[in-house]
Amino acid sequence: MSLDPAGNYMLLAFNNPSELAIYRLATDGSIGELVKQPGPVDAGIYAHQIRATPSGRLVVLCTRGNDPTATKPEDPGALKVFQFKNGELHNERSVANGNGLGFGPRHVDFHPTKPWMYVSMERNNQLLTYGVRNDGISPAPLFTKDTVDHPERRAPTQYVGPIHVHPSGKFVYLANRSDGTTDFEGKQVYAGGENSVAVFAINGASGEPTLVQSIPTQTFHCRTFSIHPGGRMLVTASVAPLMVREGAQVRTVPAGLTVFSIGNDGKLAFTRKYDVDVGDDQMFWCGMVTL
Repeated sequence: MSLDPAGNYMLLAFNNPSELAIYRLATDGSIGELVKQPGPVDAGIYAHQIRATPSGRLVVLCTRGNDPTATKPEDPGALKVFQFKNGELHNERSVANGNGLGFGPRHVDFHPTKPWMYVSMERNNQLLTYGVRNDGISPAPLFTKDTVDHPERRAPTQYVGPIHVHPSGKFVYLANRSDGTTDFEGKQVYAGGENSVAVFAINGASGEPTLVQSIPTQTFHCRTFSIHPGGRMLVTASVAPLMVREGAQVRTVPAGLTVFSIGNDGKLAFTRKYDVDVGDDQMFWCGMVTL
């Protein structure tokens, strides 16, 4: 769920079946009526996020697609881009790499002042940069960057997670997450991968991101993270605990919130971790609000 920049509409994306909905918001913040769209809307396959651009003229729907399974072929992914006016979506364009196979966008975020959109590619372990225009986005990425040392190592699991641009517009942060397991003496223990926050510095002239740091979260499967509005703190949230092997011993690493300070150069410094007992549940989402 997200809002348009003016706060007049609530935008919703639904995974399966893939769909979207737009509701008007009243001046007191209450949810109003569903906006009837002027025609059919192509919501792609497995919509994962919906965002309006800072200008409010466009809406971008991330449709992730799905990896192949033993019984089902791969589903293609795409960025569905719409012109947006009075709550209505027009002139949908689908942006992908060819037929969308091997193209898996999860989340997008926008530069606060420049015409650049940054995309976390869940199924590719990459960060893409697109140009943003009044009528849509660039048909191909301006820049493609790897987010881990070995992006080709997808097994057992290595994925990209959420993405956030720093309030200053100078940096973009992205979560790498991994929680695949293997058997060790009858116990399912972590099989290896990268759980980290990748820090990219943004070139102020071109929008090109350059990886300047990759710092471990000290947890497993960071599904969400949030940057404080003041821009000096970043907090990650891991989904669940996981057992790890240390020689002949096995210990459990709890789920938790990991707190980092943000330096003037955008780099992160570990501050502390708050362990969270999630029981049989998951810490599925986290965020910050200004009070």
